[in-house]
This record gives sequence, structure tokens and C-alpha cells, in this order.
Amino acid sequence: MKRILLIVTIFLIIISCAKSNKADINKLSLPKAIKKAHITEIHNMKLSDDYFWMRYQNDDVINHIKRENAYTNEIMKKNENLIEIVYEEMIGRLKEDDLSVPYRMSNYIYYYRTEKGKQYPIYLRKKAEENAKEELLIDVNEMSDGFAFYDIGAMQISPDENLLMYLVDTTGNENYSLYILNIETRNITDESINNVSSVEWASDSRTMYYTVENEASRPYKVLRHEIFTNANNDEELFRDENDQYWIWLSKSQDNKYIFIGISSKLTSYMMYIGASDINGTFSIVKKQEKEVKYYANHHNGKFYIMTNKDAFNYKISYLKVDKLTSGEWETFIEENENITIEDFYVFKNFMVLQERKNGSQALEIIDLNTKNRHYLNMDEETFSFWISKNPEYDTDLFRFTYSSFITPSTVYDYDMREMKLITLKEREIIGGYNKSDYITEKVNVTASDGEIIPVSIVYKEGVKMDGFSPLILNGYGAYGSSSDPYFASVRLSLLNRGIILAIAHIRGGGEKGRKWYEDGKLLNKKNTFNDFIDCAEYLINKKYTNSENMIARGGSAGGLLVGTIVNMRPDLFTAIIAEVPFVDLINTMLDESIPLTTYEFEEWGNPKEREYFDYMMSYSPYDNIKKQDYPNMLITAGLNDARVAYWESLKWTAKLREYKTDNNNILLKMNMGSGHGGSSGRYDFYRDIAFEYGYILDIFGLNDYTSKKAIISPLELREEIEKERETDYTIEDEIKR
Repeated sequence: MKRILLIVTIFLIIISCAKSNKADINKLSLPKAIKKAHITEIHNMKLSDDYFWMRYQNDDVINHIKRENAYTNEIMKKNENLIEIVYEEMIGRLKEDDLSVPYRMSNYIYYYRTEKGKQYPIYLRKKAEENAKEELLIDVNEMSDGFAFYDIGAMQISPDENLLMYLVDTTGNENYSLYILNIETRNITDESINNVSSVEWASDSRTMYYTVENEASRPYKVLRHEIFTNANNDEELFRDENDQYWIWLSKSQDNKYIFIGISSKLTSYMMYIGASDINGTFSIVKKQEKEVKYYANHHNGKFYIMTNKDAFNYKISYLKVDKLTSGEWETFIEENENITIEDFYVFKNFMVLQERKNGSQALEIIDLNTKNRHYLNMDEETFSFWISKNPEYDTDLFRFTYSSFITPSTVYDYDMREMKLITLKEREIIGGYNKSDYITEKVNVTASDGEIIPVSIVYKEGVKMDGFSPLILNGYGAYGSSSDPYFASVRLSLLNRGIILAIAHIRGGGEKGRKWYEDGKLLNKKNTFNDFIDCAEYLINKKYTNSENMIARGGSAGGLLVGTIVNMRPDLFTAIIAEVPFVDLINTMLDESIPLTTYEFEEWGNPKEREYFDYMMSYSPYDNIKKQDYPNMLITAGLNDARVAYWESLKWTAKLREYKTDNNNILLKMNMGSGHGGSSGRYDFYRDIAFEYGYILDIFGLNDYTSKKAIISPLELREEIEKERETDYTIEDEIKR
């Protein structure tokens, strides 16, 4: 009876809120952006930008942002109860007290714990022996006290397992500072180093290597540091002044070598030093060649490299370390024109290839002794996986995490010798979840130029394909990154309300291999936008939805996507959601002081070259706003974003409002204490998602509908916990292994 009363009460509250608190947007104070003339001269042209002033973060800019946030909050006020209900649904599915899957590294078992009400994880370890005492590494909740944003970057245990090296960002701008913790004494060294992007320990556990960023946030040099000494005296070992190259550090899987990677979008090469050679210098693995990329690892006295040298889809080659200056590289894995090698991992007896095959991810296992090869096959058509922590070199077990639209993330160990898949832990969805209640599809769309564009779709069973269902079409299409389907419990708040979710795997991404990427970049970039429009029209023609019930959604470079298509086809969508969108293409790519600009000349083009300028100018979202109707839009941004500066969203919002000829609303929500990735704490992050979902449900007119799954019965809860225990891999299991 109490449960029924609770449901009825919530329902009545929602209905009441839907009928009241309806803000009349015409009566609200719409933020009015002042205009200041600014001219940029290039290629004998004068580019006018009245909102250029917004890039200078002064009081006028901050006050304008505050007005934008206040306006957005006022417009969304009518949805406050809905947003809270959605948030409670999300938290209700979350196992707030949880343990990660533990992994062994040398003498200890490492893992982290989350606790109810706490924003951040607590990192811990135990000795790999029975009845061992739990040891605290770091409690991020305590460390983050007093900070609105707190992100732990790289974390590395010293080889002797006595020290912990970690990176901290407290603003969201991805400028990390390095700290070293003595685990036993709990003392943190006073030698913190700023602007660090990657780190590696030498074998002696006293020497470390790190990369430092320049003023444009580009990692450009490598230094060697001896702990307990003044960092001002650190030895510089390598520097690269070419502003199109980024550098990073990595270590071979057998821990014998430390690598420097130097890479642009088209060219890369690597240098190496013995992990125990604490006074040595770095040597080149293979000399740099223009528009050739390679990545190295070490196994049994040989360097193996994944390279596109004479192999468009990559191959694996090898050469003995002592023959690098005189020997010829031999091919170990030939290129396959139908399969792209994306990464590789080397164990003592096996090699694992991470591939892109038939538009999907694939894992191929190679026995390094017998040369036998086999694939690890998964049952679903649409899925994704990512490689988990694999610190052990001498092992037959390979750990990865698998997920799909309807399968919660599941951690597996794969026994490469026995060809056996071992389930360690499936993410628990509190309150009950049955994957058979949902349907996934993968359809092929014929683009206007004849190319076949895959689209992944998920919806709840029973949704009618009558052309009127609400649908969100997601897209990215850049950098060769693949938007593979994965499970997110928060999406149940949309799916359970009858919303269809779709991902358009458009050109510019990597879903169909390297050529798929090449066909959607530089002077081929418009394929990305045309593909997305073709996918939207397909979904309408096949009666999944219609233009009055479809939202386009994209973030970062996906924001450039939706920003471009809304200029091209504003009639095709009822709303646009643009998260930290990259929309001010020309201004950003002309300013080489901005992080990423020069590095991305090989992605978008250099507008200082006339051919690229003309092409980029023809689609740049900010520069192609015109007098026409635009759909409703929600734009989100972070004030401290180092990847896509806050002013891009701010300027875009102002110019759209100036030019649009309709009564639809454009909302900007600026997070004043975060960067590109949004809020750092898990509860804050869920609140950000709930806000966006509240907007979506309001657009679709679903703001008076409550999911039944928001209510959890004690019986359902107990059954779910019992089911989870059957596959919950414990610390004791890892110790016994």
C-alpha cells in the first residue's frame, strides 16, 4: 500500500508541475550580448566577428556568462521536479558501495572502493596473501576537500611498491601537478612538479621520467627526476619544438624499456631507454619518416612495432634490439586490406591484436611460440570493449571489459592458452534490469554518394515504429575515433520512456577502418555532415521517427558536426544538444597559441593555406550562421576547458540568437568550475546528465511520465544482489589465483 501511495504521490506532483511553473520565455530577460567590431584580415579578406571580445575572460565576460546561466535556470525551472526524479532514478540504479575488480601487480592486490554519498573513489591494496591487512593508497574524497573540481590523472606504483606517483588537476583545464606519496609513512614529498602530462618509473624506484607542457599546453620535453631532490635541477633528456608534435611516455609490457612517443596526426616515431639505465640517454627505435606512424613494444630481445609503412591498415614488424642500427625490419603480421590493426599487446607467450573488422571491434590472439592465431568471438552484433589493467607479463590471462547497448560493462579474463572466457564481474544495476526488455539493431544506410553508413539503434520492446516515436541521433565522426555502443544505466531513464537512441557511424570516425577516417577529414570533411543528414532522413523514411520528434546530439568535435548540420538542415530536428562544441573553426585554427590548434592542422587543415581556408570557411558552424529558423538548442560548456575554449559556445549562442528568425529557444549552460569532461565528482556528474535528460524529456513532451523502475522493492533488490554475487570477483579470488 505504501508503495502504491508513493507512486501516486509522485505522479500527481509531476502532473501539477507540468501544468504550473510554465515560464513565458518572452517575459524573461533574454541575455543581450553587446557587439564590438573586430576584423581579421586573411587572404585579402576581412572577417568580421562582433563577439570576438568574449575570448578575454574579464568581468564583462563573466557577468554575461552568469546572465546566460540565470536565464537557462529560469527557463528550466518548470522541470526542476522532473530533473530531480530522473536524478533519483539514476542514483537508484547505482551500486553506491562497490569494489572494482582487483588486479595483482608483483606482491600486492590493487583495487578501489566507492562509498555511498562520496563523490570519489578510495584507492587501496592488500598483500597477495591470506588475511592480509588493507592498506590505504589515497582517498580522493579527503584530498578533494575544498575544491569544486578534482581529478586524479596518471597513478603509478614504484617497482618496489613503496611509493605512489600521481597527477592532480584541480580546475578542469587538464594542467596536472605531480606528487609522490610514501605509502608506509603517508608523507607526500614537497617536490611537486607542475604542467606534467605523463610519467614513468625507472627500475630503481628512485628515478622517474616525466613530460612537461609548454604555454600552449603541448607536451614538448622529457626530464629525469631523482626523488627527494630539487626538481629545478632535473636533467632535460629530449625536447621537440615542432608545434605539430605531441610527446608522451610509456613502458614496455615486460617493464624493461621506457619509450618516448613523438607524434603528429600523420607521423610518429619513438625513442627508448633501458628502464634500469638511470644515467643513460634515449635512442631512436626507428628513424622518422614523413607520414609514417609506428608504435613500439618489447619482447624477448626484439622491438615489435605496429606501423603503416607500406601498410595502409597497419602491420606488425620486428627487429632485434642489438640490430636496430644495422638490421632490416621483418614483417611478423602482414597487412590485411579488410582489417585494421588498432593496437597490440605483448605477453611472454602471446600477442593480442586489437582490430577493426567488418565495422566492429575484434580481438585476435597469437601464440608467439606456435604462431597459431584465433579470434575471441562475442555473441552480440553491436558492442564495444576496452582493455583493462594488464600489469602481469608472464601470464596466459588477458583482461578486458565488454559492453553493449543492453549488456552492462562486464570484466573478463580470457585464458589465451585454453581459449576460455572467464567472467569476473558484471556491473550490477540496482532495482532490477532485464536485457531482454530491450532491442538492438544495426542498420545500413546508403549515403547520397553510395557509401554504406552503419547506424546502431536501441529501444525498449513495445516501442511503435509508426513514425512518431521520439529519437535521439548521436554522432561524432572525427579523429578516427569510433563511437561503439556501450551500456550506460542512466540511459534507462530515456529508454523506459519510449525514446529510441541511435548512433550514426559516419565518416571521419574509425568504425570501418582507417579509410573511413581518411574519407571524413581535411578536404573530405563534408562527407561527415552529409552522412549524418542521410542517416537522419533514413530513420524518418523507415518510420522510426519524424523531424518533429528527433534530436541531434554531439559533443566536442561532435559539436562541430551538429553545429554544421543545423546550418544546413535546421528543419530536420526538433532540437540540438551540443556538449562542449567545437564550433568557431576558423578563429580557433588561426590562433596557434590555443592548445591543439597546430596539432590539428592535419585533421581540419591550416586556414593560412587558401585551399583549406576556403573549404573550412564553407562549413564552419560559427561562420555559416544565417537568417533562418533554427530548432531549440541546449549548449553546454566548461569555463576551464583547455580543449574547446568556453568562448566558442558563448559566441555561438550570441550569434545564433542574433540571426535566428523563429521563437525557439537557445540555452547555454556553462559549468563555472570544470573543463572539457564536465564535473569531476560522480554525483555532480549525474546531476549534469539529469539536467540534460530533463531538457530532452521536456522537448519530447514526456515531462509528466515517471518510470516504474524508479521504485525498488526489497525483494527485487535482494534478488539482484544475490545474482551479482554469483559473478562478483573478489580480492580473495585474485589472491588464490
